[in-house]
Amino acid sequence: MNTRAGVLASVMALSLVGTAVPAGAQELSEHAVRSFMEYAWSLTPQQFSKPDGSVIVIDKNKKSEVEVPLDVARDVIKAGRLSAHAQICDLRDDQVLNHRAMMRREEAKKKWTQQNLVYISQLHLTTVMLLTGRIKLVEKEGDKEVVVDEKKEPAQTCSDEQRKKVKEMIAAYVAASPPPNFAAAEQPPAAGAPVATGSTSVPETTIKKN
Repeated sequence: MNTRAGVLASVMALSLVGTAVPAGAQELSEHAVRSFMEYAWSLTPQQFSKPDGSVIVIDKNKKSEVEVPLDVARDVIKAGRLSAHAQICDLRDDQVLNHRAMMRREEAKKKWTQQNLVYISQLHLTTVMLLTGRIKLVEKEGDKEVVVDEKKEPAQTCSDEQRKKVKEMIAAYVAASPPPNFAAAEQPPAAGAPVATGSTSVPETTIKKN
């Protein structure tokens, strides 16, 4: 199985199209997690402007310093999976709460730089985009490329039972996370939060060309 096919299979394994299941019930292989990390890195901007006007610069030549360990990345992907299901079920407020809870968990560790936090948020967003069909994985002459698909994708359905389950899972995740006791302006980019219009969760500042 080639890398692209393997990642697509992993995405399908994470999907909640048929049944709502616990977030940790379907584990990703190390290969799949690293693939998600690579795609997230390819979509990480060189700089991000925070709400307070300050700019976080990402040195794209120092990948190892910006990425996070495999176990952390796996947890972020799981949170992104849950955010994707919230988006599919049109639970936009819950999606935002889930992303913010995930970021608070990482901030509470007090071990990450602002660059690390941008990457963590980007990994979350990449997972959401993969699961909701917003990203296409393209191979050109043997090289893998990640592109944002601007076309409308067929709507994924979510039953009332699934919506209720996803909402309960997010509520439990948020409840088990550090409380929101810091100013919103100090939070890292809400890359998993939905925009005000449209059906995807891609902020304007997320994808930038070098």
